Amino acid sequence: MSEILTKLSAEGVSIWLDDLSRERLRTGNLADLVKNHNVVGVTSNPTIFSKAMSKGDAYDGQIRDLAVRGVGVEEASRALTTYDIRWACDVLRPVYDRTEGQDGRVSLEVDPRLALSTEETVAEARALWWMVDRPNLFIKIPATAAGLPAITAALAEGISVNVTLIFSLQRYGEVIDAFFAGLEQARAGGHDLSTIASVASFFVSRVDTEIDNRLEKIGSAAAKDLRGKAGVANARLAYALFEEKTGTERWRALLAAGARPQRPLWASTGVKDPAYPDTMYVDDLIAPGTVNTMPEATLHAVADHGRPAGNTVQPFYDDARAHMAALAQTGVDYDDVVRVLEEEGVEKFETSWNELLATIKRELEDKA
Repeated sequence: MSEILTKLSAEGVSIWLDDLSRERLRTGNLADLVKNHNVVGVTSNPTIFSKAMSKGDAYDGQIRDLAVRGVGVEEASRALTTYDIRWACDVLRPVYDRTEGQDGRVSLEVDPRLALSTEETVAEARALWWMVDRPNLFIKIPATAAGLPAITAALAEGISVNVTLIFSLQRYGEVIDAFFAGLEQARAGGHDLSTIASVASFFVSRVDTEIDNRLEKIGSAAAKDLRGKAGVANARLAYALFEEKTGTERWRALLAAGARPQRPLWASTGVKDPAYPDTMYVDDLIAPGTVNTMPEATLHAVADHGRPAGNTVQPFYDDARAHMAALAQTGVDYDDVVRVLEEEGVEKFETSWNELLATIKRELEDKA
């Protein structure tokens, strides 16, 4: 095991892999990452599945069976993705048992085309929860306005949720409130709160990409000096909000009833700009009780030359606030940035999902 990854884990950061494919599963690659690289969870999304199914032959046998049975594209997509997720859940189950349910989790996203429909999102969450049928599953629900009540409804039914596509501090506060409401309803419905888990996926690198582009357009020396720091500053302030919300009487009442905290999860941690250190979204976001989900390239970079040097979040709240204030003074409209990012995030996942369906359709037709 990498000493660096072991040290990162010891700082309270759960290392998750932001990728999944049947090739990883059947070759034992995922099991190896769990055994030798401190990986204790897996996240997936429509883009990941689209890439996985567009190459290799790992899915051919199942697709052939689905074609012979005359299964439609929509149901075939569920059958193919839930197969991988169920397998991954089984690989991670020892971690789930060892950590008493904190880690060993695998995330599966609802159809992103439903992101603006509460009722359909909840129905899809129920269906996927039933199809995978593993206690260490997370259902990913986007933090859109329509997603908030869906998050509450799913948690109220005992479904563990990974809230995805969070960019703004205001929306993150609403996500935490939706989480609290879901647990309160679950408690009222007689559910054991200790069996319900949640993480809140706060996206990092995309914030820098969008804000850096705006700073370049502004073009001043002061603007250019602010590049590459907003993603970390935004995430650090999210952790401050997490601390604030979990210091309330409302949360303490849920904690006393057996609830688990909704851990902050740093997503989109692969560095997009090669000018920046390739491990900065890991090194600069170390705090207890967090998750960092990394692409494999980032995982190996951290294992090789990461710099886990204690808590790099809580001591820097004032710096983060000062940076966000400087951005506003320079002319960057934070509210517009996060609005654009949320809209683009949903659109990108919809595009990937449609590409996935098109790939499955072609494969079904070829093997019919």
